[in-house]
Order: sequence, then C-alpha cells, then structure tokens
Amino acid sequence: MCIRPRKSNAIILLLGILFLSGCTAREQKKNGLSQAIPVKVMRVSLKDLAETLDYVGSVKAQDEVVVYPKVSGKIAEKVKVDGAQVAKGEPIAFIDRDEVGLKFEKSPVESPLAGIVGRVYVDIGANVAPQTPVALVVSINKVKIDLDIPERYVSQLSLGQEARVAFDAYLGKEFIGEVTQISPVLDLDTRSVPIEITIDNTEQLIKPGMFARVKLIIQEYKQVPVVLKEALIGREPDISVYVIENNKAIIRKVLVGIHQGPYWEIKEGLRENEAVVIVGQQRLYGNCLVIVEEEK
Repeated sequence: MCIRPRKSNAIILLLGILFLSGCTAREQKKNGLSQAIPVKVMRVSLKDLAETLDYVGSVKAQDEVVVYPKVSGKIAEKVKVDGAQVAKGEPIAFIDRDEVGLKFEKSPVESPLAGIVGRVYVDIGANVAPQTPVALVVSINKVKIDLDIPERYVSQLSLGQEARVAFDAYLGKEFIGEVTQISPVLDLDTRSVPIEITIDNTEQLIKPGMFARVKLIIQEYKQVPVVLKEALIGREPDISVYVIENNKAIIRKVLVGIHQGPYWEIKEGLRENEAVVIVGQQRLYGNCLVIVEEEK
C-alpha cells in the first residue's frame, strides 16, 4: 500500500528550504563585509608644481651707508634715533666744533641716503672726527639675498627668475623675489656662481639680518596629476599605489616625476579623479574588499 504525503507537509518543507537558503545568503554577505578592510582614499587631482633649488641665506638692505662727520668736535645734538625715517641730506646729529677764541655754528651730520636709521653709534658729548662712524642708514624698500649656486646649475639660471622666500618671523607667508644679478665669474674655491635675489619690501616687513629660506624656481609644471606621498608604495623605479575599483583594492604600478611639499607628480599609471589609498595599505592585497572613507 502506497502512502502519499499530505500537501501541507510539502509546503512546510519548501518554506523551510527557502528560509535556510535565505539565512545562508545573509550569512555569506555578512561574512564578506566583516572581512572588508577599512581604508582612507584621496582623489587624483591636477595641480601646478615647481621644481626648485633650496637654499638658505641672510637678508641685506638693497642700499646701506655708514655716515661720517665732515668736521671734528663734540656731538651736541642727536636728531634721529634708531629706526627713524631719514631723507637724503637730512641731519642725523649736530657737532659743536667751537674752539678757544672762536665761535662756529653747529655742523650737521647729514644722511647721503634716503631710508631708515639702522643704528646711531654716538652719544651726546662724544668726541668725533671725520673718520668716526656716526650712524648707519639703510634703504629697505627692496632687500636682497646673496646665494652661491653650484656650477652644475649654471645653465638653469637666468635674470628675472622667480624665487619664493620664507622667514621664521612670518610662518605660512611666502614672499616672491627674482634673480637680479648673476656673476659672470665662478668662485674658484667653491666652484659656484654668486647670484643676488631682490624682493620688493614696500611694507618693510623684511628686516636686514633675517634668516631666509629660498626656493629658486628652475622649472614649472602646469596642471599635472598628483597624489600625496602617503599613497606611494616602494621605491623608484618600482613604485605602486592601491586604486579602488568596485570596492576592491587593485595594485597598480606608477611612474612618478617631481614633488613639491607632500604632493608627487604621477607621469604614468593614474587618471584624474581616480581613488587611491592613503591610509591602510599595510593590510591590503590584490582584489581584496575594502570599506572606503574618502578624504575631504
């Protein structure tokens, strides 16, 4: 005798199979997400970069002069003090040159230069002679920095060449100067060529004697693809990055060019707006799943 299963039992069995299948799919999806590696990415962007020669130097006034008296005598009056503005021909001090039996008008010690009194070297009552320095006058509407550039870079120097200058006193601020003199003769001891960089200083923020960090621009590149240094893996010529495609990390070899600050030029291997990993590469491997956080 053949016993047929009831229809209701078959339906229950089918529902059970479907339920178990659904649980398995959800569990597999959950396991896949739990194995995904969190990373931070940046988008490849286009930036202007510059190739530079980096140097340090000290600021000098464009013009400066030590002022001497024309006559001997005693300092009777000081008209100017350190830091005072002075016009060309304006007195800095007066000398009393009275002698026994003779009476003279006070003799002025005049500035031969328009600028700022950098230092007054004498006090009232001091005896002075024509060889005695009375004051230092500087013109700082423009300032200059002298540098010695190695011989191998001589062919990359030109008048008017741009220089970017930074000072510890003005963190985050950059001043623009230009090459105004290039010596026609190399220094035989150092095998270098002396050059002069001039900076407009109409606001007189830059003071003579300041320590300067100079970036001399020798080549500029406009709108090239760049990534942060953190994205690069390995050393030249074998440098790679991880690119994110469909939530997977794909390792890709790239060719790098110049760098400026944290940014490196990508000459081959990446396109604008592609997402590359900058944090979390240590755990990655080819085609692994990732959870992406994009740098803002």
